[in-house]
Amino acid sequence: MVLFVKQTQRAMNHAITMNKFRKIGFLRPIATLFLLVLLLTLPADPRELDLGPQQTVQTINPKMGIHTRLTDEVEPWKIQRTLQMVREMGTPWIVEYFPWAYREPSAGYFDWSHSDLVIEHANQQGLTVIGRLGFVPEWARPEDSASSYLPPERYDDFGRYVRAFVERYGEQVPIIIIWNEPNLALEWGFQPVDPEGYTELLRVAYQQAKQADERVIVLGGALAPTLAPPGDAQGMDDLIYLERMLNVGAGEVMDGLSVHAYGWVFPADDPPDPQVVNFRRIELVRQLLVEHDHADLPIYVTEGGWNDHPRWTKAVKPGQRIENTIRAYQLAEEWPWLKVMGLWAFRYPWSSKTYLDYFTFVTPDFEPKPIYLEVQEYATKG
Repeated sequence: MVLFVKQTQRAMNHAITMNKFRKIGFLRPIATLFLLVLLLTLPADPRELDLGPQQTVQTINPKMGIHTRLTDEVEPWKIQRTLQMVREMGTPWIVEYFPWAYREPSAGYFDWSHSDLVIEHANQQGLTVIGRLGFVPEWARPEDSASSYLPPERYDDFGRYVRAFVERYGEQVPIIIIWNEPNLALEWGFQPVDPEGYTELLRVAYQQAKQADERVIVLGGALAPTLAPPGDAQGMDDLIYLERMLNVGAGEVMDGLSVHAYGWVFPADDPPDPQVVNFRRIELVRQLLVEHDHADLPIYVTEGGWNDHPRWTKAVKPGQRIENTIRAYQLAEEWPWLKVMGLWAFRYPWSSKTYLDYFTFVTPDFEPKPIYLEVQEYATKG
């Protein structure tokens, strides 16, 4: 009896199994067809996003620029859309950050995939790219140190990155900025700021860039406008810092000066004053260059502008921000020694949930703010 039951159970199991196989066999062609349709509708590689036709920027002001901040934007279509909207605003120049740590994550190994994507799309939109270089990889600095700290013995490593960048991109990125706001301790590895040390770093980078391509324009400076008193642990007055740079030969190792020009609560036309941080402080920077026999060095504004946060103490009202921004672009045309007016910032990949969001022209969801529309009206319709 037990044997009969086992034989019967074995037969039933076999029948169930065969039935399952029949069902699977029946469904296999359907499953195959479904997978084929799915594969055909998916892009083979998100980086193969169509660049689209070559574009040109229509503008009444060829000096207009904007900092795009695509460093952490990972989706190709968002990179493309950002740059399309820059072009549509009538802005022919962008400033973009290309961090050393992202491009050379280990010594001698380069990953250019993201920068290739940004630069190709920017060029296709008819935009000229100014590349800001900095941000130290872990392998080039002491353990647990800040990403803005570069020991002097590693200057040559940074120089090699600069050379590799220029060799790769050539005329695609005709202008580069060496470092960012080195007159602030925050941007100098939380070490005492050092104009002479920065000038040496600039010298190394300049020599390497020129060996890669004589045509590249190397910008020094990118100083933060600040009234920090002598001995301040947080930074140094930008005018004092620049003078010390020029005193040790910085003018010979740069083709132009990068300047940050923020207006804070003051109108764009507020007159320059060494004791005030306002937009036209840039004219005092120009005066220093002339006094040190470097009147031939042009100035590029690579950050600047106004903020319209409702509660931040350094902000203005939205309407004032629009007026000041358009006036800043107009002043750029009036200053023959100024090449580009690149304001901060076009768009962030995500909201910071702070006053910083009120520097932008477009939301993370690509909603144009009133300032975008008004600047577009000025630039494209006069």
